[in-house]
Amino acid sequence: MPQQGSGRAGTLVLVGCGQMGSAMLRGWRDRGAAERYIVIEPAGRHAALAGAVDVEWHAAADELSDGLGPDAVVFAVKPQIIDSVLPNYRRWAQPRSLFLSIAAGKTLAGIARHLGETAIVRAMPNTPAAIGRAITVACPNRHVTEAHRHLCDALLASIGESTWAEDEALMDAVTAVSGSGPAYVFLLIEALAAAGERCGLPAELALRLARETVAGAGELARASSESPARLRENVTSPGGTTRAALDVLMAENGLPALMQRAVAAATARSRELAN
Repeated sequence: MPQQGSGRAGTLVLVGCGQMGSAMLRGWRDRGAAERYIVIEPAGRHAALAGAVDVEWHAAADELSDGLGPDAVVFAVKPQIIDSVLPNYRRWAQPRSLFLSIAAGKTLAGIARHLGETAIVRAMPNTPAAIGRAITVACPNRHVTEAHRHLCDALLASIGESTWAEDEALMDAVTAVSGSGPAYVFLLIEALAAAGERCGLPAELALRLARETVAGAGELARASSESPARLRENVTSPGGTTRAALDVLMAENGLPALMQRAVAAATARSRELAN
């Protein structure tokens, strides 16, 4: 058993080992986040982790004993199936145990209906977890202690940066901005490359320019102390090419208005998933 508050788990159970679950598991193993890793995945071993001798793989929770007593159980399953999954883990609810869910839209109260009065954290990571560059927001229920928070911080640090939101009402907008946000950026790359092609660039060159421009601009925004608005202004000369493009993008029905509608739609859908 780990020392209380050490941020390291003794036994860590991962329920679901798809894209996000496998990214988390790789990060945990790289950082030594636990002494023992147990994965519940009906599809079997993840191909990229097939040779991981320190991971126990099981097809169902009933293959494990009631007395296992894991320090943390992480649910990395789709929100559409989590209600059928959660009841299998109530037997492990005890004061020191932490239940961490990354199912989009699933509320703390909705999870507690299946697990009972126990420490539950609802979190929203995003797909850059695959390269250790996720941003995750975590929201605790009233049973989460400082020791639970330390453990949760350690688990989330394995896939990138994390922060806490005490108000669960914020989580739908978090899901819409950072959870779904990578897809918006990928669409921007697609659209920018396609626009370059239409202006005569070879497809391969257009895609490379679009991809590296977005990656480089994102890294600059991350590293700079200046606001994104100021960075944009630094690139924009009066009467120049960038100004001509921004006049289109920032028009009344341009990118800012489209992004507001997109994030509002994703926020609304996140609320619907909770019902």
